[in-house]
Amino acid sequence: MKKSLAFVVIAALMTCVGCKKSSKIPDVAQVDATIDIQVLSQNLTHPWEITWGEDNMIWMTERGGKVSRVNPTTGVVTSIITIADVKAIGEGGLLGMALHPSFAANPHVFVVYNYDKAGVYMEKVVKYTFAGGTLSSPTIILDNIPAANIHNGSRLLISSDLKLFITTGDAANPQSAQNVASVSGKILRINLDGSIPSDNPIQGNPVWSLGHRNPQGLVFANDKLYSSEHGPEKDDEVNIILKNRNFGWPSVNGLCDETAEQSFCNTNNVAQPLSRWTPTIAVAGMDFYNHNAIPQWKNSLIMATLKDASLYQLKLNATGDKIDDSKKLISGAYGRLRDVCISPDGKVYVATSNGSNDKIVVLMKK
Repeated sequence: MKKSLAFVVIAALMTCVGCKKSSKIPDVAQVDATIDIQVLSQNLTHPWEITWGEDNMIWMTERGGKVSRVNPTTGVVTSIITIADVKAIGEGGLLGMALHPSFAANPHVFVVYNYDKAGVYMEKVVKYTFAGGTLSSPTIILDNIPAANIHNGSRLLISSDLKLFITTGDAANPQSAQNVASVSGKILRINLDGSIPSDNPIQGNPVWSLGHRNPQGLVFANDKLYSSEHGPEKDDEVNIILKNRNFGWPSVNGLCDETAEQSFCNTNNVAQPLSRWTPTIAVAGMDFYNHNAIPQWKNSLIMATLKDASLYQLKLNATGDKIDDSKKLISGAYGRLRDVCISPDGKVYVATSNGSNDKIVVLMKK
């Protein structure tokens, strides 16, 4: 692994934006850039998605059903809508969100959430139109995704060629991840109107890759699609997602390094992870940093973790197919961390997931 020539302990200000005094310094985090960490917004409840909007606002979902916009300068949270049929059970509720890449011309907001469908807990992807400060004209893009109180996946991402990628967990049914007739335990790819692209691996099928347990991070960079995925008691993963590839679950955890796994890997062309963590750290949302504001972080995945309560910098090699180095940028100070988004000016925003007085914190060059 490459090592930085200099390490600077963060002088991190855990404060409200505009406040003058620091109340706590995050423990043990060491990075090769001197940054400030400030609390932008607080008194949130289980934020799940934060994403930067073309309107220069942070768009946010909270698991109970609320969609809001957050002013990245003042931290003021403005509610847009509370979706009435969201049903939050355990880890379920209102989860992922993606904005149309040409939002000014196409003000469409895609969300994925769990709901009660005739007494069965299910999940659906819905497209809304943003107008007059609210979301209207809901259109179901994909329905009948199995849901549970655990393992719902639910990160959304729209590619530059206007395809919607959707992560789904196994919804507490591990064997479904290997069944191409099921949308559980997959990464799906559909058109923005819900139709199936003609170049998907299986005609008329939304499945892009299979064998996933609970993927909760998804980002495009270096012409590659990266995903973070929860393992069981071992082998959390970061993967490069490849078309029509099998990622092994439930027969394989992490690398194909156990005797019982190797036969399945050979037979099913299993893709192995870029990195894995044992014991698990509960990897969650991530984004890609490639900004000059903090040059030491360029070409890095920035990843939030829940159980480990840390924010990781995963430095990629020049071709983006290997993680050269890993550092903790935050460790322990804010509790569980759910998602990350990066602004055009190189600030890193992180949402916590503690269920009580959750926050958005911002990391910036000091």
